This record gives sequence, C-alpha cells and structure tokens, in this order.
Amino acid sequence: MPSPAADPTAPPPLLNGHRLLVFGEALVDLICERPLAKSELPDGFTPHIGGAAANLSVAAARLGATVSLAGGAGNDEWGRWIETTLENENVGLDFFTLLDNVQTPVAFALVDPDGEPRFSIYGRAIATVVSHLAPILPAAIAMNDAFVMLSNTLIGDDERAITMTARSLAIDRGQPVCFDPNLRLHRWKSPEDARQAITAVLPDLFLVKCNRDEAAFLTGQNDPAGAAVALTRLGAANAVVTLGPDGALLRSADGTAAETAGVPAQVVNTTGAGDAFFGTLLGHLAREGFTSGVIAANLQSAAKAGARATESWPAIPDPG
Repeated sequence: MPSPAADPTAPPPLLNGHRLLVFGEALVDLICERPLAKSELPDGFTPHIGGAAANLSVAAARLGATVSLAGGAGNDEWGRWIETTLENENVGLDFFTLLDNVQTPVAFALVDPDGEPRFSIYGRAIATVVSHLAPILPAAIAMNDAFVMLSNTLIGDDERAITMTARSLAIDRGQPVCFDPNLRLHRWKSPEDARQAITAVLPDLFLVKCNRDEAAFLTGQNDPAGAAVALTRLGAANAVVTLGPDGALLRSADGTAAETAGVPAQVVNTTGAGDAFFGTLLGHLAREGFTSGVIAANLQSAAKAGARATESWPAIPDPG
C-alpha cells in the first residue's frame, strides 16, 4: 500500500523541540543609562533592542529555542540595526520585514532611582507592519509549531482582526498559543475596550502570562492565585501571574499549581523584566514540551531571568 502523501504545508521535522512564531513589534530603546529624578535632564542615550515581541524572542533564542519574529520596522538605519541585532541573536527573520516609507519606532527611556522607566515613543509602525504581514501569516503559522502573541496588535480594529484570525489558524492546527497582554492602557481607546479585547483571546489558549496588576484588571480578583484560577475559567489552560520581587505562580485547568519565590536583585531598570521571564519560559517550553509540568518546573528559571533583567540597562541583558 503506498504511503499517504505528505502535507505540503507541514514544516520539516525538527530534532530539538518546537518552532516558536512570535507576532509583534520591534523598536529601538534609547536609554539614558543613569537614574534620573523627574527634575533632571538626560545627558545621553544608548540604543538597545526593544519591543516586547523582540525582547522575548531574544530571550527564548538564547536558551537554544528555534524562534522566528513575525514583525517589522522601517527600511532605515534603525530598522536595519534592529534586523542585524536580531540576526546576531539567532532570531529567525523569514517573516520580519523592513518597509519603505515607514519610520522605525524609537522609545526614549528615562529611569528613576527606583528603576521605574518612563517612555516617550516616536513612530508607530505596528499597524502598517501587521497589515503587510496579513497575507503571509497563514504560511508562517504552518511552518511553525507554536504561536506567541501580545496585545499590542489588538489595539486597532484592523490589526485586531488580523491577529485574531492568526490566533484561530494556530488553534485550528492544534498549535499551543501563548499570550502576554503586556498591557499599556494609555494606548487603548478605553480600559473596557482593552479588557474585552484581551479576554476574547483567552479561550483555547495554552498559556496566558500576566503581572499581578494585569491579572486583577482582567478578572476583578486582587488575590493573584484567585486571579490565575479566574483566567483558566475564562479559557486558558495555564495561567502564570508574575509578582515582581515576590516571584510568580501557576494555576492550570488540569489542577497543576506551582509557586516560586522572588529572586533578590540589585534593581537598575525594570524595563523588560516581564519579557525576560516570558521568553525564558517559552524557551523551556519549546525545548522540553508544552505541558503544565514544564511550566511548573521552570518558574524559578524564568523568575531568575526576570530578576537579572532588572540589574542592567538593556531590557534583555547582554550575554555574559
């Protein structure tokens, strides 16, 4: 009997784990690398890779995960710098695009003495990038094994429709879908619009990762453990809530529960701590398998990565 024909859209076999496709923005963080009181003026800025999707892609790739970024920037000096930086970090760029007549977003970051940043962002390319990627997202999803998304591509109506279609395609293919709301309420039309858009993502997700404030906002539960359980009742198989210096916890629909204590850190800049946490967790999942047990086993590793990220000026610390 002849063998069944191979699925022409299926990716070739991968010997080491699962391929991650991360969908979202990349930008340039220009950081004044000294703490500033609100009355102080900066005296210089240093460029670093930025954007949550780019940050977590780098964090996952450094663990040896096979990860590609579906995103883009302007076809300008900064966009080409982002592309080169991602390439040097072994992030796949098959679905990363540099667009003419688009300004690469640049975020000027000032950090206060407690390590809390404030940003002034110039250029917003995400809507144009998402529109450009829409025709190739089905092929990109078919060539990978897991889909990672953030809420920044849900803010505008057109980007939201494209993102939700991509989410459905991944779920229909049986892929685990992982989501970090990475909520920036000032970008949204209203808090209720943000809440409705984000909770609509949760059904059939493999994993949602929130910080404690996001979890409370989405569920109305101020207790992080209760909020995590509420997130699973909204449809996510696994919910991780990060607690800053107090660690993180997991609650799963299958009954798995885990917690990890906080990791001491000499805080310099909290930018990107959540991205380092999530990217590290995704890296372990890609290499070890998408199960609640793998999440539980690697909460401490992710917490350590998040703590380390606060101890340096870049959102994702330089290796070494």
